[in-house]
Amino acid sequence: MSTPKDHVPVPGSERQPLPDSRVTGPVDPNERFEVSLLLRGQQSDADLEKLAADSGALEPKARRHLSREEFARRAGATEADVAAVEAFAHAHGLDVTEASPARRTVVLSGTAAAFGQAFKVDLQQYEHPGGTYRGRTGPVHIPAALDGIVVGVFGLDDRPQATPHFRAAAFAAAGAGSFTPVDIAHLYDFPAGLDGRSQTIAILELGGGYKVADLKSYFRRLGIAEPSVIAVSVDGGHNHPTGSANGPDGEVMLDIEVVGAVAPRARIAVYFAPNTDRGFLDALTTAVHDNVRKPSVVSISWGGPESSWTTQAMTAFNQAAQAAAALGVTICAAAGDNGSDDGVGDGKPHVDFPASSPYILACGGTRLTANGKAIASETVWNDGPGGGATGGGFSLQFPLPAWQSRVKVPAPARPGRGVPDVAGDADPATGYQVQVDGHTMVFGGTSAVAPLWSGLIALFNQHLGSPVGYLNPLLYAKVAAGGFHDVSQGSNGAYSAGAGWDPCTGLGSPDGSRLMAVLTTGGVAASP
Repeated sequence: MSTPKDHVPVPGSERQPLPDSRVTGPVDPNERFEVSLLLRGQQSDADLEKLAADSGALEPKARRHLSREEFARRAGATEADVAAVEAFAHAHGLDVTEASPARRTVVLSGTAAAFGQAFKVDLQQYEHPGGTYRGRTGPVHIPAALDGIVVGVFGLDDRPQATPHFRAAAFAAAGAGSFTPVDIAHLYDFPAGLDGRSQTIAILELGGGYKVADLKSYFRRLGIAEPSVIAVSVDGGHNHPTGSANGPDGEVMLDIEVVGAVAPRARIAVYFAPNTDRGFLDALTTAVHDNVRKPSVVSISWGGPESSWTTQAMTAFNQAAQAAAALGVTICAAAGDNGSDDGVGDGKPHVDFPASSPYILACGGTRLTANGKAIASETVWNDGPGGGATGGGFSLQFPLPAWQSRVKVPAPARPGRGVPDVAGDADPATGYQVQVDGHTMVFGGTSAVAPLWSGLIALFNQHLGSPVGYLNPLLYAKVAAGGFHDVSQGSNGAYSAGAGWDPCTGLGSPDGSRLMAVLTTGGVAASP
């Protein structure tokens, strides 16, 4: 499709077909779907970055986070920009189905033909080993009058964007070496007397679902009151159990059961969205700006190599994470389960996104063994080819943050943000006992570590009486004061663990009570 001279490409919107894809024909011109447009905010990128950085530099008790209403007024989209997009939609036969200034998002609905003309893209149907998708190649175009107003266009292409980062153990039922999440919390000395009450933990899911009967049975077996769980629909996503314990249901149940076991009195809001870049981004911005449930922590167990994302999507996610930092919302994300190449298979190291965003707490994986109620050993999780290993390495998208340069970060060929920041038990052989679709299973993967840390942070927030928010700068500044079990043995492929921070397990696994004391009082808890 030729592009008129009065149209410009949206920066970073270029797409290529998925590997091993082939075109099967044009998309039905009458097919209807929705597209989300991301608009600029009233705050410049530099101002938004400063809002987040200023919060992260302070002790938790000294932090003043913006309210969601205040953020919308100061940093949301303007009425004039929303009106400009609405006029564009009207001129191209598209309907406006939602406009959220806080999320800087306008959702348009229309036919494939109308969207193709509006954004000067040729939409084709593709077939690939994993199924089919509606796709495009090259950039998305917008009228020059919207240049700088519209900074991202999501939903024209609906290819699967992310994978869940969990691994099933080789045996179906709980066996020797596995743990309940309560066991893990005890081994990591999570603070006693706290249960997450008054906190809401958001969990993002891109498929599958949970069954209330499974939750009732699971928490009854743990001797814990069933937590309050609510499903939130985003972009037509729903709580839809597939009946396959090894499918996305496994991810959903692992996330809920780990969070619920660690912080049983917290409210758990599960945001279900389609597995596309649009669905993933809308789920994150919906959770961060949810003025009803007001989550203080977001847990993400899905992701993919940076190379599988468009630059516009990574930029949009990073800005959403900056907004979360300004609002006092901590985001935890799994660092990936395919070692240092993140499953790309090109012989080069890669890191997983969104964990590689510097405004997200990236969670890596370990192999944990116990001697009674104490940790016997902890090493890097790496079960070899086909068995899974913790992700970790250096971003090619985001530069090394100033706060991370305080620790000894190995100098890679292209210095970038180091992943992960923290770690926890992730080896399926020493994994978590869960219940999925009526079956007792043992799961591992860094998918278990993100909800584990999310639950721990909810306990910190309860103890402090306010959210700790953007934790990364403070964790690195306080590392000398303790709060971590340094994991110094093992490798994830290209990188090896060592003393202090490393690109396998980050700063280490949590010493929960000690870390809470370091973060919330500036001191260190007395040894028992």
